[in-house]
Amino acid sequence: MVPSRSTYSLTPSIANYPTENGRRYHKYHEGSYLYPNDDIENERLELQYRLLKNVYGGKSYFAPIHEPKKILDIGTGTGTWCIEIADHFPNAQIIGTDLSPIQPRLVPDNVQFMIDDATEEDWLYPSDTFDYIHTRVLLGCFEDFRKVIDKSFSYIKPGGWMESQEIMSTVYCDDETMKDDWAFAEWTRYGDNAAMSLGKPLRIANKLKRWFKEAGFLDVHEEVFKIPVNPWPRDPHYKIIGEISEQNLLNGIQGFTLAVFHHALGWSRDEIEAYLVNVRRAIQDRNTHAYHKTQVSPFSHVAKRNLMCM
Repeated sequence: MVPSRSTYSLTPSIANYPTENGRRYHKYHEGSYLYPNDDIENERLELQYRLLKNVYGGKSYFAPIHEPKKILDIGTGTGTWCIEIADHFPNAQIIGTDLSPIQPRLVPDNVQFMIDDATEEDWLYPSDTFDYIHTRVLLGCFEDFRKVIDKSFSYIKPGGWMESQEIMSTVYCDDETMKDDWAFAEWTRYGDNAAMSLGKPLRIANKLKRWFKEAGFLDVHEEVFKIPVNPWPRDPHYKIIGEISEQNLLNGIQGFTLAVFHHALGWSRDEIEAYLVNVRRAIQDRNTHAYHKTQVSPFSHVAKRNLMCM
């Protein structure tokens, strides 16, 4: 394990984080990401990582990558995925990028964290650099995620892969136990509309397959998994997932809401906290059999145009 090299070591001012309504936010390209980067949120991100590991049956990726040399994780967050993948592929260089330097300093030799914004016109690398590009749970992070997909296509080597693991913000129910006035469903609708008004749409998971095809990716696959909101299922596997999901939502609901509702709807912190009382109760309501969908959408193969002509 060695200290991670990073661009932010040259600019320590980006760790002078702003605060708003009692939560801490990123400094680099301040305001472009709507959610906190403080210890509370970082602990929740670790819980979310555990949640998805259970949902995906212990898998960290689905693309059929084999002996990659260079891997990029866009929006790496706490960097846990990169550190785990470094153990899977010890001969690969793993690069994780994020707006916040919240990753650990002590990491495997083949891991590097960098402060970078995927919306930049040019990334830090030449074309055809990566064997595999990974993104995970980036809803609400970009004005147009299609641009990230398009740029990724340029930076992936011929024969390389891209994979996006995304959660759909919409809540679903198959047995009519979810009422129209269920507080968590109402919160979801408010959040979707508020994020859209700020130019950061949440509902991207169900569009990724089409966007990947439009960008030129081949062999586009998609797998869809269910995440119960809470442990309402009888099935032991889904009950465990529901327990983690419930805790993830309860721990994150304030951070998901504060900046979005404050800036889009003009609500004060007190108004938001009062509103969230019923939302938290709804999340814990075992009589409402609601779930989210997470789409591995998709793992996609790149064949550059000059090779397609052969």
